[in-house]
Amino acid sequence: MLAGVACASARRPLAAQTASSGYGRVSLFFQWGSTSVADGGAGSSFNDAWATLTLRSATSDSGGLEFALDGRGRSTSAGDARENRLQLYDAWVGGRTKGGLFTARAGQMWLNELGALGAVGGVLLELRPETDWKAGRLRFGAFGGLEPRSWEAGWVPGVKKGGAYVALDGDAARRHVLGWVLTRNGGLTERSVVTLSNFVPVGTTFFLYQAAEYDLSGPGGQGSGGLTYLFANARWAVTRWLELQGTYHRGRSVDARTITQDEIDGRPVDPKRLEGLLFGSVGGRVSVEVVRGVRAWVGLARDTYNEDDPPSNRYSAGLHLSNLFRSGVDVSGIWNRNDRAAGSYDSWYASVGRSLGSRVYLSVDASNAVSVLRTTGEGGVVVETRPSSRRYTLNGNVNLGRGFSLLLSAERLADDATNQTRAMGGLSYSF
Repeated sequence: MLAGVACASARRPLAAQTASSGYGRVSLFFQWGSTSVADGGAGSSFNDAWATLTLRSATSDSGGLEFALDGRGRSTSAGDARENRLQLYDAWVGGRTKGGLFTARAGQMWLNELGALGAVGGVLLELRPETDWKAGRLRFGAFGGLEPRSWEAGWVPGVKKGGAYVALDGDAARRHVLGWVLTRNGGLTERSVVTLSNFVPVGTTFFLYQAAEYDLSGPGGQGSGGLTYLFANARWAVTRWLELQGTYHRGRSVDARTITQDEIDGRPVDPKRLEGLLFGSVGGRVSVEVVRGVRAWVGLARDTYNEDDPPSNRYSAGLHLSNLFRSGVDVSGIWNRNDRAAGSYDSWYASVGRSLGSRVYLSVDASNAVSVLRTTGEGGVVVETRPSSRRYTLNGNVNLGRGFSLLLSAERLADDATNQTRAMGGLSYSF
C-alpha cells in the first residue's frame, strides 16, 4: 500500500508547507416543487430553504490562533409537516506553534487523514517534527472525544471515539497516512479499524490514489474482522491526447452501530448481519482527444452489488465538445449499458451549454434512468435507480461580481408512476 513512497522521494519537498490563506463562503438556497401521480391519485407539494456557512482562518509559518466553521441548516416543508435540521462538519478552535511543530484543536472536526471515519467531537493533538526527510515531512496525531451524529448536529449518546495517525507529506500534494480509529459503545468495542491512504503523483502525467479500512475485530466483539474497504484509482496521461484510467472498489457494508446496540440491549443478532452486504467494482476507461476541444472516451466495468449475485457488466461511452466551432457552446453526451441478472437497461445523459459574455452560463440537460438518493426514517441512505425515468433540467449561473454568484435551476422528472417539477434559486458570497 505504501510502495509509492520510494518512487516519489527523489526530490526534497518544500520547507514548511504550513501556510495558507483563509477563506469564507455564505450561501442561501430556496427550492419549490410539486409531485403528481400518473394514475390520477393525490399529489403533493414541498418547499425547502437551506443555508451554508464555511469559514477557515489563515495559517502561518509563525503560528497563532486557528479556527474553522462548516455548517448546513435546512428547513423542509411537505404538506402540513415541517422538518428543521442542522448539520456541522467543522466547528473548532485551536492553534499552532511557530513552524507548525505542535498543533492543538478542540471542538467538532473532520480529520481528512482518516477518510470516512474522520468525524469526531473532542480534542486533536498533532506533532510535526522540524527535520524533513527526502521523502517528506512526518506528522503524528492523536485524538479523542465523542461520535458526531451523521445527519444532524449533536453526538451519539454513549458512544466515544479516539485514535491516532501518522502522515508523511511531500511535494505536489503527495501524502501517505496510516491511522487507527477506536469506537466504543457502552462497554463494547463497536469498531477498531486500521486505515490506510496514499496519494502518489509522478510528475504531471501519472497519479495513484488508494484508501483502505481493515477491522481488527467484528462489531461488538461478534464475528470476525478483516478487510472492510479498499479503493484504488490510477490515471496516466500517456500523451497529450491519450489518457488511461483504472479503478478498483471493494467493500463490505456492516451496520456496526445497530449490531452493537442490539447486543447491549440483549437482542439476538442474526449471523447474516455480521457478514453484511458485499459490493465491488473494477473497471477501466480510455480517453482520447480527437482534435483540440473534442474528447471521446469508452469504458468497461464489472460490478457486484451483493455477494450472492453474479458480477454484471457496465459499458460506457462519452463525448465532450468544448467551445464548438468557437461559438461558446459546449456539448456533452454519456451512454451506459447495464447488464444485470434481473435484466438490462440503457441510460444516457446529454448537455448543451453556452457562455453569454464573461459572467453568465446557461445549460440544458436531459437524462434517463435517474438514480435518486433517499434518506430513510432510521437515518440511513437508499439509492433508487429508476430505468424508466426521464429528467430535463435548465440551469443558469451568474457571476454578479464582488464575490457574489447566483444559481437558478428548473427541473422536470417523470417516470411511469409520478411526475415531479421543481425550481431552485440560490445566492452565494465568497470572501
